Amino acid sequence: MLQSHNQLKMWITSALFAAIIGILAQVTIPLPLVPITGQTLAVGLAATILGSRYGTLSVIFYGLIGAIGIPVFSGMSGGLGVIIGPTGGFIIGFIPAAFLTGLYLEKTSFTVINAMIANTIGMLVTLSFGTVWLKLAIDTTWAGAFAAGFFPFIIVGLIKAFLASWIGITVYKRLVSAKLISSPQHVSN
Repeated sequence: MLQSHNQLKMWITSALFAAIIGILAQVTIPLPLVPITGQTLAVGLAATILGSRYGTLSVIFYGLIGAIGIPVFSGMSGGLGVIIGPTGGFIIGFIPAAFLTGLYLEKTSFTVINAMIANTIGMLVTLSFGTVWLKLAIDTTWAGAFAAGFFPFIIVGLIKAFLASWIGITVYKRLVSAKLISSPQHVSN
């Protein structure tokens, strides 16, 4: 009974993080092809706080909600057209990014330093998926795809990785301490 209660609580928390991703997706700085958004920060927070399983689940929930047409993607957009469009690779890339970010933390320890490493890996995974997808979607050169979908996002991505790490570990420790989420391992300082 307790295990099913905890699982339900984590599913609800994952759904809450899907909503947070959708909200932060609306924080946008427009660029020519791919905008800078708060989505990646929210994905990093979800993975850092919830770990690989439930962080990934929250990203999958977010993608499914957007795919069926609810306007949760950046610019209040939604639908399959966004996912198969030029920026869809970034959304798809959030799934392995969340999983790898959470997995790295579970295999090491939930510290800000490890979270920074994990979120940087997640950022690079997202940018890689997005860049490859962008190249194929707009039929550009690799140099053009990297110029539009990778290089402009490195500095801001590192800033978001730091924020997701610092905020995420702080919130994670408090939620574990309050027994609102379960810890996959001992929390380190």
